[in-house]
Amino acid sequence: GDTASIGMGQFCHLIRRNIDMLYIIEDNGVYGLTKGQFSATADQGSKQKTGAFNPYEVIDCCALAITLDCGFVARSFSGDAKQMVPLIKSGLSHKGLALMDVISPCITFNNHEGSTKSYKYVQDHDKPLHALDFIEAQPEITADYAEGATKVIDLPDGTHLVLKKTDRDYDPTDKAAAFEAIEKSHREGVLLTGLLYIDEKKHDLNTMLNLVDTPLWAMKEADTRPSKAVLDQIMAGYR
Repeated sequence: GDTASIGMGQFCHLIRRNIDMLYIIEDNGVYGLTKGQFSATADQGSKQKTGAFNPYEVIDCCALAITLDCGFVARSFSGDAKQMVPLIKSGLSHKGLALMDVISPCITFNNHEGSTKSYKYVQDHDKPLHALDFIEAQPEITADYAEGATKVIDLPDGTHLVLKKTDRDYDPTDKAAAFEAIEKSHREGVLLTGLLYIDEKKHDLNTMLNLVDTPLWAMKEADTRPSKAVLDQIMAGYR
């Protein structure tokens, strides 16, 4: 929600400036803190526990990032550690902004109007010392499947995800192919995972501004103050 809605402006400029960082989106399609409303990343036609359907088109953060020329774009599933770990390592080693859209199903949400165990009902009828939540234990969801394969992930609430890994022949440096692959995955109703796009030639902000690798807090006065010879050379340029 923060990335694709209220934080959209900041997200776009984060990519535009190409800050050297790994940006991970926890993508569950709902606003859990506002009673499970659909977020901008919820798929069109998806259903709430209340029975309401989402009428709006999804905002695909990966497609948006590629449009804005992000140098590293990936998507994964929180239950597929085998894929996520190397993607995170790759993102951390990438020079510039690395975006990871992680599909993270919210399976604990049960706070709808009319429930006597809802947050609002308890707050109105009790005076606890602390606001506590109880989350029922659920089995761990994992996924391990071959490159290029499609796998259906069944969730404890009865819903499911359809995941598809990019195959070995997929070229993540081809921007047009990345768009085509994402659009095809939408038509097929699957979530395409893997390294979707990477531009290793794109310069990060530090490189563009010719900044030193040493952080400012670690520099001494002698490191930040030009010598007399350097100042004389600068002044000579104004004569």
